[in-house]
Amino acid sequence: MRKEIAFLLKFGALLALFFLAVAPKPMNDLLVEPFTSGVARVGGLAARLFGEPTVMVGTTIASPRFSVNIRNGCNGLETIFIFAAAVLAFPASWKARLLGLAGGFVAIQLVNLVRIVSLFYIGIHFPKIFEESHTVLWQIGVILSGVIFWIIWADRFALPPRPERKTARP
Repeated sequence: MRKEIAFLLKFGALLALFFLAVAPKPMNDLLVEPFTSGVARVGGLAARLFGEPTVMVGTTIASPRFSVNIRNGCNGLETIFIFAAAVLAFPASWKARLLGLAGGFVAIQLVNLVRIVSLFYIGIHFPKIFEESHTVLWQIGVILSGVIFWIIWADRFALPPRPERKTARP
């Protein structure tokens, strides 16, 4: 029980630290906004690959038919913070943690890219369900994907191998 409590305390402290670190406006302007602009550029380029003429301006992806502004909460950082706090709080080797952080960052951003492009097309073709898709379905989906990625990492890469059970033979 002590290990679980220690994990939860470390997780909570790290999560608070990550969110507090980017909360001040200077940190937001220095780190979060450029990161979010990059996410928007990649999302706009992906939409272009599917044939939608897009223009990216700052954090906005625009086309003649629809525009979307990628903001905090839509850039994947919240899920990355949750994932990173869980990885760093979990008892594992630093090698496993660093590999988990790198792999999780990429995996979460890929899920978020699918989210952005799909929401862009939902906005074009099904504007009446855009808000629900954005704030309910995809918000849950991205955060849940981060939790699932952490469970996979912890089970396959961070926990020591389980001893094989020997069965008694008659």
